[in-house]
Amino acid sequence: MSTPPPMILHLQTVPSRNGMLWIRHGFKVFQRKPMALAGLFSVFLFAAMVILMLPGAGVMLLLMALPQLSLGFMLATHLVLQNKTPTAGVYLMPFRLTKERRNTQLLLGACYALLTIAISFISGWVDGGSMDELQQLMADGASAEKLSEAAANPALLWGAITRVVLAALVSIPFWHAPALVHWGGQGLMQSMFSSTLGVWRNRGAFAYNALLWGALIMGLGLIGSVLASLLGLGQLAPIIAMACGLLLSTVFYASLYFTFIDCYMFGAPGDLLSDKT
Repeated sequence: MSTPPPMILHLQTVPSRNGMLWIRHGFKVFQRKPMALAGLFSVFLFAAMVILMLPGAGVMLLLMALPQLSLGFMLATHLVLQNKTPTAGVYLMPFRLTKERRNTQLLLGACYALLTIAISFISGWVDGGSMDELQQLMADGASAEKLSEAAANPALLWGAITRVVLAALVSIPFWHAPALVHWGGQGLMQSMFSSTLGVWRNRGAFAYNALLWGALIMGLGLIGSVLASLLGLGQLAPIIAMACGLLLSTVFYASLYFTFIDCYMFGAPGDLLSDKT
């Protein structure tokens, strides 16, 4: 594959309402190629299960692959907008450019994995191991009384808050870094700095986007639970929840492309929300 010239990136500031547009664009793209995009996410999930079977290095390799998941979906969305059908090959495209970009992508993955593992250790220290204890009780099928007692531990809440806050902070420099390496030809530190700057300058749109995703997930979960109860489909609730999770996860990753071009280029295609698409 020939190496594309570095893209000229223009850092932009967009209004907060674009946080909703990113979600709408994600759904529009999904409507164009639902099976292809859902298949891409399913392929990654299957690969993740296989990777986790590897002794010792499985977790590390999976964490290293997560930044490439977001970049793979950006590439897939880019292809869909060109009326092309993406395949699992999008996950390999970033490694077929120059040796420098390939090595930078690998370094990004390694840094993300190490930071994520560090977050796990720090959070475990904050909650005093209460999260591990709760998970063990759930795995052992403990009684509801024991589960409630373990869940009421105040340290568990502080550990969860620590995990969420640190994970959010770590995600900022890695949000656009793989795309900045792939399209912009940036190095490791430059891509992480540019990603941080892009997210910070558009923090209103990203905060609005996060709130909408949270509301969408909770709303869809509530609607699904009510319908399952009314229709007497309680046994199918896990399957319905899994299908909804696959749908929303696929749409979320499909929407990442628009956060990138809004922050660094000239905005999402203006005709994407037209009735013709």
